[in-house]
Amino acid sequence: MDHTTGNHPPIPRSFAEFWPYYMAAHQDRRNRNIHYVGSAGGLAALAALLVTGNGWFLPAGIVFGYACAWIGHFRFERNRPATWVKPWWSFMGDWRMFWMKISGREDEAVALGRGLPDIVDMVRAAR
Repeated sequence: MDHTTGNHPPIPRSFAEFWPYYMAAHQDRRNRNIHYVGSAGGLAALAALLVTGNGWFLPAGIVFGYACAWIGHFRFERNRPATWVKPWWSFMGDWRMFWMKISGREDEAVALGRGLPDIVDMVRAAR
């Protein structure tokens, strides 16, 4: 099967190939910042689960994290979340982006995605 999408580059076949396209969908700082709030909230919910043993913290953390991310995409970036086409890689991308932020390498990550096409459009065009 040909994994090209017309005028777009080939569909990523690994997380390493996907990562720059993930960052292309996160060029707006406000979108990234609300993602970081969601990730931090997810970590807080995980900590609360471990401390209290209350299982409801797990779904609450997941819902909070995704709600923040989707608000960032729809309100600020004006695009669709990559979760819709590559859910596991997108989840991994959230945490890598969070790590790049807290390790002082956010600008490096953002630069990887400049000028790349939308991954959601690429995947849908290939179907």
